[in-house]
Amino acid sequence: MPRAPLVRQLREVGTKRINRAPSPVLAIALPWAMVMFFSLTPTWPIVASAPVIPPFGFLALLAWQQLRPGLFPVWAGLPLGFFDDIYSGQPLGSAILLWSAAAIVLDLIEARFPWRGFAQDWAAAGAIIALYLVAAVAIANLAGAHAAYALILPQLLIALLTYPLVGRLVGSIDRVRLLRVRSLG
Repeated sequence: MPRAPLVRQLREVGTKRINRAPSPVLAIALPWAMVMFFSLTPTWPIVASAPVIPPFGFLALLAWQQLRPGLFPVWAGLPLGFFDDIYSGQPLGSAILLWSAAAIVLDLIEARFPWRGFAQDWAAAGAIIALYLVAAVAIANLAGAHAAYALILPQLLIALLTYPLVGRLVGSIDRVRLLRVRSLG
């Protein structure tokens, strides 16, 4: 292959990114939409005698908070938790409370340990996921359910193992979110 066409192609690729800015619609709306889309997983037609599907909406919120701290405001747990409560079958207000508490805890962790790595993020997310699932069962039992805590062990295990995959997916979507679009000016 002649060298001149290759150099020309590389120059064209480099110039396609000049004078472009991230799309404000993608930059703001995509994380919110992704968490809300993942909150719809309880509506999937999966039949099981015990809860086995992890709370993917919550996992996505954790992954976004750890990948881009400050992207969601601390009050984001209220509308996102309300949306999750509508579709999860939990008593209304449980996800609002637990998601808001998780957002506050993640902000405190970020302020205290800004130099975290993958292992620390996974450990913190694992602890938060475990507390979230136990608290969700406790709130459901207060509302009249009679669920044993041992029933959430498969869900907890699957959630802990799928969290890195959700984090990887969030990272991929973050790259799409920050793609540069042609400016109209």
